[in-house]
Amino acid sequence: MTGPSSGPTIGAEDEAVVAAQLGRAPRAIHAVGHRCPCGNPDVVTTEPRLPDGTPFPTTFYLTCPRAASLIGTLEGEGLMAEMTGRLGSDPELAAAYAAAHERYLQAREAIGHVEEIAGVSAGGMPTRVKCLHVLAGQALAQGPGVNPLGDEVLELLGDYWASGPCVTVAPPGK
Repeated sequence: MTGPSSGPTIGAEDEAVVAAQLGRAPRAIHAVGHRCPCGNPDVVTTEPRLPDGTPFPTTFYLTCPRAASLIGTLEGEGLMAEMTGRLGSDPELAAAYAAAHERYLQAREAIGHVEEIAGVSAGGMPTRVKCLHVLAGQALAQGPGVNPLGDEVLELLGDYWASGPCVTVAPPGK
């Protein structure tokens, strides 16, 4: 078993932004997965194992509190159940979602192999939808066309960044 990589890390300013977004110190950040048009990270890629040794399958972690709140509203409105239902009745959508699951696994494996979560992605993939935040995070980090349901979530969010950065922090050392 190999552990997490010692690859990319993020700078102190990005780490401070993510901490402000989350309201706590971030854990196991591998790299910035996507930047919001405002310039802040809005998705981080995480190591597949937390510093305490716990396996962590959420590779693409949505950090923007504004996007996360809007997604919470979508979840509360029943979108996950509706999407899961569509997976059962639309073979083309189900195949594209299964492919998104494979892309997710490939991205995590490129960071590091953790046997306990091998073959397990996140968000309910590949057969159901249980977390829209994960799907949106993957869609942002891996781009349009990778996760069709993640793309739908982003479409529903609209321009969540339009009112400016969700958080601002002073540069480290100031």
